[in-house]
Amino acid sequence: MRNFKFIGLFLAIASPYILFECFRQGYIKDPYLIMPKGHFYIVSAVAVLAVIISISVGIAGKRLRNIKISFLSLSFISLAQMFLVHGLSTPDFILHESHLPGISSQLSILLATVWLWLSSLPSDSKLIEFISRYDHFLVPIWIVALGIFAGIGMVFPHLVTIVPMDVHPLNGVITMSIILLNLLTSYRYFQSYRYSKFPLQIAIVCSAGWLIVSQLIMVLGVVWKLSWWMYHILLLASMIVMLIGLVKQYSVKGSLVGSLRALFTNDPFERITGGISQSVRALVIATEKKDTYTAGHTFRVTMYALKLGEELNLAPEQLRALAQGALLHDVGKINIPDSVLNKPGRLTLDERIIIEKHPLKGYDMCRDLGFMKEELSVIRFHHEKWDGTGYPNKLQGENIPLLARVTAVVDVYDALTSERSYRKAWPHHQAMELLLEQKGTHFDPKFVDAWTQLCERNPSVYQYPSQMINDETTVSLLSFF
Repeated sequence: MRNFKFIGLFLAIASPYILFECFRQGYIKDPYLIMPKGHFYIVSAVAVLAVIISISVGIAGKRLRNIKISFLSLSFISLAQMFLVHGLSTPDFILHESHLPGISSQLSILLATVWLWLSSLPSDSKLIEFISRYDHFLVPIWIVALGIFAGIGMVFPHLVTIVPMDVHPLNGVITMSIILLNLLTSYRYFQSYRYSKFPLQIAIVCSAGWLIVSQLIMVLGVVWKLSWWMYHILLLASMIVMLIGLVKQYSVKGSLVGSLRALFTNDPFERITGGISQSVRALVIATEKKDTYTAGHTFRVTMYALKLGEELNLAPEQLRALAQGALLHDVGKINIPDSVLNKPGRLTLDERIIIEKHPLKGYDMCRDLGFMKEELSVIRFHHEKWDGTGYPNKLQGENIPLLARVTAVVDVYDALTSERSYRKAWPHHQAMELLLEQKGTHFDPKFVDAWTQLCERNPSVYQYPSQMINDETTVSLLSFF
């Protein structure tokens, strides 16, 4: 499925360039279409849409105080202002023929590319940390700087020829930079999309790809030919795709602010809650309200599981499946009687048999709701044991699905380190001792070793969830996010 999506995305980006080459090589007739007014209207439409996107994203970014959202806004501010200059300087429309249209079009794509690339960088990047110092002044100063350039260019167009960006060899250097930066941006956003499936991420990937194609057409095309018009249409399509992405992103959370916070968050809890569907959200809330112990447990297990999955170098698709499966691993408890589920003290044998049915009950429930095989494997098999003595199917060793084996380790760890009605929570070191004792019998030995190494190297992996995700807060937090 991932390969089909990637191939489809690649074709959507590459097809316009293939068509351009067919025009350029003479396979398709490429007539001249000299329409200065039409050029201005198309360019103005691109600029207006870019302004709408930049304002929408910029307002959300201001409320969230997130520098990466500001970068995203600045990308479209740059495209809007420079492309508007490109339209206003259309030869024989307002001004006589000059280098200003070519230079402003080059600048529009270059500056949009740079800001878009910055938005894809990790938040702890030295460059991001440096720019963040000027966060309060960044947007207004940039708008003023572009406005000054636009004013000077329109009044004194001959001055912009000081830096001939639209001619060889400088346009070649700019083109290579645009290709490289947009490829990096596309890669990072696509990797994030594989995990979270946010619509805006795939829209940015598509837009970054079309920026590359637009630049190539701009440099290689002949002005006013039909093929040359393609890059204007592509930039317009790019803005439309971004607007669609914003609308769909809004539908994820019901607010653009919440959607963008989820898109660029560094908080592990928001990272999980931001990427889950409404159906998963509803099931988790129902499960946590049903079982007083489960409240908080599912989120801690999910956070532990994701960290362990990253330690094991699982693919983004596996991490997404692991997150959803871990969130729902106890969903079958919805169908367990309250008298058994919330009984203080130890369970009788008959009550234990009832409790042990929850993996199958959860599996049947989620299978009917259309969840995928990987998530279902976590729900059904997270209580299987490496030596084959677990339940419900008594699977053994690697016959237990991988994601279920990952979940089993952290599920038991959280159960031990959580307060129960019949015992106190164990300290971390005591819980780790039990995991080590039972590796090779209850747990996959490799996964216990990986969890041990991870906790020793980075204690916040287990400290943050245990301190921040508690029984009283998770339902209300989930409803908020």
